[in-house]
Amino acid sequence: MRLNLFTMNAVEHVSMGSWRYPGDQSARYTDRTYWEEVARTAERGGFDAVFFADVRGIYDVFGDSRETAIRKAVQTPSNDPSYLIPAMASVTDHLGFAVTRSTSYSHPYQLAREFSTLDHLTDGRVAFNVVTSYLESAARNLGVDERLDHDDRYDRAQEFMELCYALWEDSWDDDAVVRDREAGVFTRPEGVHDVDHDGDFFTVQGPHGCEPSPQRTPVVYQAGSSERGREFAARNAEAVFVSLPTERGVRDYVGDMRERAADHGRDPDSLAFFPGIVPVVGETAALAEAKYESYRDAIDVEGVLALLSGFMDMDLSALDPDERVEHIETEAIQGAVDAFTTSDPDREWTVREVAQFAGLGTTSPVLVGTPEHVADELERWFHDVGVDGFNVKEVVRPDSLTDFVDLVVPEFRERGLLRESYEGGTLRENTLGYGPRLPADHPGRRRE
Repeated sequence: MRLNLFTMNAVEHVSMGSWRYPGDQSARYTDRTYWEEVARTAERGGFDAVFFADVRGIYDVFGDSRETAIRKAVQTPSNDPSYLIPAMASVTDHLGFAVTRSTSYSHPYQLAREFSTLDHLTDGRVAFNVVTSYLESAARNLGVDERLDHDDRYDRAQEFMELCYALWEDSWDDDAVVRDREAGVFTRPEGVHDVDHDGDFFTVQGPHGCEPSPQRTPVVYQAGSSERGREFAARNAEAVFVSLPTERGVRDYVGDMRERAADHGRDPDSLAFFPGIVPVVGETAALAEAKYESYRDAIDVEGVLALLSGFMDMDLSALDPDERVEHIETEAIQGAVDAFTTSDPDREWTVREVAQFAGLGTTSPVLVGTPEHVADELERWFHDVGVDGFNVKEVVRPDSLTDFVDLVVPEFRERGLLRESYEGGTLRENTLGYGPRLPADHPGRRRE
């Protein structure tokens, strides 16, 4: 079983109001030592990676205003997670780091350089979580009149990845760097190649500015939920983050994605699936339930609705609390809408129910109970639903992580479900079980 910590370099991530909870340390998000402590704890728990969410722009859909997001710390303020990685890597030996970056507001040549640098500095422990950005405010802040249409964002993303693959995989031969002191040759010029890319969105001659890093291409994460998003993930993702509130929704999603991967000529079993889960653990069932109720009491409903309004591109302040949430095609996160409309056809959600459910971890299921109970449920998902691991979402920071590592991880290890030590040197080896490079059937390795 594989585990990631799903977090954000911000005050609030996905449990609105938790910064007010007694003992919560979310306000230390600007403190390097806080993140070093998180890294040590995650590695002690055998986690594969710390998975950093990120966002461009401010949530201003709710009430057509940014005031709620700013007042309630709805993923605002937040800092760039990339700069945490060298500090966290320096206090760990095996833990990986997945960084969310947008293909809509980055340039592939620059991003390829940044990830190659991080892969070098961490000895191959980096992943790229590919997103296309959904907030209109991000477009305005980055000098674009309006965000790209949903499908256009994925067209740009696919070209973006094709160009990154060319830079990472093809631009430098494996034996280009010779470091020949006597001959005065560090790199053989004939081993370094232009990429000569001239596409609809980007023109790059090349070559890549970095010598090959341990993984060359970082591990590719994605969380596509719309039709275009799923096709993009099936073609590019090695690991897929699933954020759906029901087991049925996750099971259907995994089956659909494996079929799509096979259609792209990939081994469908090579994709790893990580549903989000929100564990609330106590030494006894009564303590876990009491903890859960205290967490629920701290939920900031207005903050939750501001976050979800941005996710869905739907002003939830304009709806009656008991109104049913209808399925729409959105220009924002289609998966957030689908989670409460189509992922389980037998369930209908009102605005009030959505706010109550999403207060702890948004669209992921909450597991409450003893270490044995939580382990039982996750083991069942692991074996019966066909997932490879979990993105563990926090409620109270860092207590949620510490509780999981101290209480649930020993139960996993006793059952032989979780590593006692790390198997490989790179994140790809540890998470996916094959070598440090992209597999041969991945489109990034077998392009025309």
